Amino acid sequence: MNSHYLSLSFIIILFFFSTVLPPSYCTVYEPFVRCSRPFGCGSIKNISYPFWGGDRLEYCGRKSFKLECHNDEYTVYRFKELEFRVLNITTSSMTIARLDLWDTPCSRKLLNTTLNYTEFSYASNFHNLTLYYGCSPSLNRSFRHWFSCSSETGNANNGFLVDKETFLSTKPRELENCNTTIKVPISRTALINGSEVVNRALQKALNRGFDVQYNALPIICSGCMESGGKCGSNSTYPFVCHCHDGEQPYWCLRNDKPGNKWWKFVLGVGVCLVLVIILGVIFFNYRRRMKKKYDPSILLSRSISYDPSGTTDQERGSSYFGVHLFTYNELEVATNNFDSAKELGDGGFGTVYYGVLRDGRQVAVKRLYEHNCRRVEQFMNEVEILTRLRHPNLVSLYGCTSRTSRELLLVYEYIPNGTVADHLHGDLAKPGALPLPTRMKIAVETATALAYLHASDIIHRDVKTNNILLDDNFLVKVADFGLSRLFPTDVTHVSTAPQGTPGYVDPEYHECYQLTEKSDVFSFGVVLIELISSMPAVDISRHRHEINLSNMAMNKIQNHTLHELVDPSLGFESDCTVKNMITDVAELAFQCLQYVKEMRPSMAQVLEALKDIQHRDYIKDEEINISADDVVLLKSDPVPLSPDSALNWNISASTTSNGSR
Repeated sequence: MNSHYLSLSFIIILFFFSTVLPPSYCTVYEPFVRCSRPFGCGSIKNISYPFWGGDRLEYCGRKSFKLECHNDEYTVYRFKELEFRVLNITTSSMTIARLDLWDTPCSRKLLNTTLNYTEFSYASNFHNLTLYYGCSPSLNRSFRHWFSCSSETGNANNGFLVDKETFLSTKPRELENCNTTIKVPISRTALINGSEVVNRALQKALNRGFDVQYNALPIICSGCMESGGKCGSNSTYPFVCHCHDGEQPYWCLRNDKPGNKWWKFVLGVGVCLVLVIILGVIFFNYRRRMKKKYDPSILLSRSISYDPSGTTDQERGSSYFGVHLFTYNELEVATNNFDSAKELGDGGFGTVYYGVLRDGRQVAVKRLYEHNCRRVEQFMNEVEILTRLRHPNLVSLYGCTSRTSRELLLVYEYIPNGTVADHLHGDLAKPGALPLPTRMKIAVETATALAYLHASDIIHRDVKTNNILLDDNFLVKVADFGLSRLFPTDVTHVSTAPQGTPGYVDPEYHECYQLTEKSDVFSFGVVLIELISSMPAVDISRHRHEINLSNMAMNKIQNHTLHELVDPSLGFESDCTVKNMITDVAELAFQCLQYVKEMRPSMAQVLEALKDIQHRDYIKDEEINISADDVVLLKSDPVPLSPDSALNWNISASTTSNGSR
């Protein structure tokens, strides 16, 4: 009978949408029209979102992506005091060159190349040149790779040198007396040919420019374009969809033109209400029958033998999917009636209590917040999944209560030495008590646990130092893994479910609402910064741009002020080995914290990199290395480097780190 109702309802719905509702129409919305016109200048045509400029207004792009057209000959991107000539634009990158160095390497603006690192990052094929200005003329006789400048630049000396790894194996002591030094990126493939005149070869390399990558919100923007809209922004939101009839947050909705036959609209509303009522009754009856048929409590009770005396197997200590089933009374006694004095913590999933079982085992009892029919089914499914996860760096699940229990309780092994957060900036924090080797051990073991979860198709979703427990030997035990699977993945706001903690949440989650393995990688990047800084992930007492530790770290790394971030007790300023190791960890964290998730390495790659850092012989490396401020080593992997990276290991899905410097 229900199938007949459904068929009839679909026929009525089709008839309603095809004949009753009035036809759609287009209302000319000015931003939609203006943003439909691409921007062009010189040889670069059809420039669209996120760029804007000229007669293409700001609401057609993103604020920091403004382009300027010079005499319809070439396009310019400006950031602070520098202008860049735009040579090419793709969907995720653009090729730019410094405009002040376009005709001559002897610019009056002797400034390091800086970018808007919030929006842009260097592509993997860039290489830094170091140009030395105002050097002694006698250097011209000592080194072949020099170029001259005219006095018009305001620099009287003619001994200007180009420092490249292919030219100089060490930094000449004479260069320390040069007046000015600047760093200029070039393309890795634009290597200067030693047979050419240096001025000419250098100019050719500078004019080829270098690539930078940017995030144009491809997922959201493509959804907007597919719905017929144009991507843009407004004064409040960094992204909106300009539609033919107005503005929408993500994509365009269908609008119906009100006609002069209002009876069609009234009739349509009436038909809709009747259909909703009919379908509601049908669905309610169908749901009630299916619920009776597949009630999880009925299914579970069938799988557990029943004792006519009234004592169930659970109460006699049986198991479910190999996990011990505890009675509520047993855990109530173990925790002294869930005494608040025994609370170990309070998180997004529930409150954790310390307890002692009758057999003397110390346990942590997690008391979940919700207990309803749907939660019972999810709870049992989750227990089945957790039983399959066995790893020395994951907290062990001892058991749980049954579906008939007054509350849903999970029983874990008790880890006595607190959390990593406690030891870094909490009640257990003491200067010098957590040396760098211990912190590296914590980082490696945590990465090992997360890589294992990802290999098991489990996303942790709440990686943070409060969820990394330590035993008496400082062995890592990652907690709260898998429990996040109890919560919906299709929520539209991060606040609707505990799927992350402020300061650790993947920024792309806020825009795409999709948590991936790379979301865990971002959170782990924050953990790495905590390990080298001993600072909390969020601190409202810091400057507003540094409240989030991830923002603070990115700025410090990009501005070459890492020493301001590192915990002074680690010996960063006094121990070269410590300095190099922390610099490499910061570089790895920099890669994990990339805004675009595709730019981040996988957890397996992060683990390999950490092992390489942990076991590298830095003392031997220091004998043959130039300082990190003088060399930017090259990588073939697309994961971006910080501007002055000193790392020389490649993160690759198929190869391990090479360990050379």
